[in-house]
Amino acid sequence: MTDPWVALEPGTDPAERAGALRRAHQRFTAAGTVEASVRSVVAESWRRSSRARVSPEATAAVDLLDDDLEEYRANHPLARVMPLFRELVGTVATDGEHLLAVCDEYGRLLWVEGHALTRRRAGRMNFVPGARWAECAVGTNAPGTAVAVDRPVQVFAAEHFSRTVQRWTCAAAPVHDPRTGRVIGAVDVTGGDTLAHPHSLALVQAVARAAESQLALLAPRPATTGRPALTLSVLGRDEAVLALGNRRLRLSRRHSEIAVLLAAHPEGLSGDQLMCALYENETTPPVTLRAELSRLRRVLGPEVVRSRPYRLAAPVETDAAAVARRVTAGSLDAALRAYRGPLLPGSQAPSVRRLRARLENQLRAALVARGDPDLLARWTAGPWGADDLTAWQALANLCPDGHRSGALARARLRELHGELGATSPQRRRP
Repeated sequence: MTDPWVALEPGTDPAERAGALRRAHQRFTAAGTVEASVRSVVAESWRRSSRARVSPEATAAVDLLDDDLEEYRANHPLARVMPLFRELVGTVATDGEHLLAVCDEYGRLLWVEGHALTRRRAGRMNFVPGARWAECAVGTNAPGTAVAVDRPVQVFAAEHFSRTVQRWTCAAAPVHDPRTGRVIGAVDVTGGDTLAHPHSLALVQAVARAAESQLALLAPRPATTGRPALTLSVLGRDEAVLALGNRRLRLSRRHSEIAVLLAAHPEGLSGDQLMCALYENETTPPVTLRAELSRLRRVLGPEVVRSRPYRLAAPVETDAAAVARRVTAGSLDAALRAYRGPLLPGSQAPSVRRLRARLENQLRAALVARGDPDLLARWTAGPWGADDLTAWQALANLCPDGHRSGALARARLRELHGELGATSPQRRRP
């Protein structure tokens, strides 16, 4: 395969390829083995789907209906670019007997429009607004997989994990918030085999980039709103970096802690609450905190840091919150890629320690529950996972005898238990 993101190479017979994929899918669901002819992006998605315990007979559940759906999508940022999506894709979808679909960052469909007959057929498998098409819910599919891997994806016929979807072909591309870079959804074209062509993948990718450009133009400017756009990078660094409009500021350690706590509490914190969150020593005088806040306001500007209660003037997007969202959505591969280390690892502020531990525990628990040895191996390979006894034990339990990762895990477990003065545990058999 010359381009692993394109479903069919030029000259490939779609019917012949679809048949080969059905056989490969049957073999995978029966024995867990993936044939070499299956594209790597699809093979990896099948494995994630299997680890998430998605049934090959799965159908999408409808999460939002009627007024709840209307309210949710009216407030979603992609609502602002729906006219653009309709202009660029709507006619193509209708004339080609395809569908235009737009999902949120959790793979939940918000809009499904296009050819009337195709829309009715799609409705039989719950490809409808409000339905959850996340990869971890219904397996491999273009919109769900696109937001999971943060890449444009084309899925052809039996590359879909759910058999009810294998008569369809789709192409989707993620759409990002132009200010923060985080995935906010995806644009998708769904229909028949004719979509298994490089042009459909190029189309959705171009449309997604156009939407991001449009969102950037529509975003309110700090000068007109008084609410500057803030992004805060706090993972794997002791000194946070705050992006404020066109400025990038490296904050001091104490200012980093204050910014993290105010970002976590958009409603604001009183002086007493901030004192308890920052200082272990109850004898620290309040004037110490007031001096730090005064210096922070001089650095950022009084229009950014407000008082009574202390708060930031605009919502803040942090890289830690982005990781937490990906974990919640079941996109653990993307969460690991975004996790650059513990939150302000050198901070001893009580509430920062709690935020750091909460994110680490959330990610670790999700990795252990998923039971993917490759993901666990990536976690333990990082400096933050080198001493993670729980993760090493889970990796050792998952890997069979003779597996290199298993051997490394059991050796590391012996070292850790030796350091703890405990005896090395026996490997648990399934």
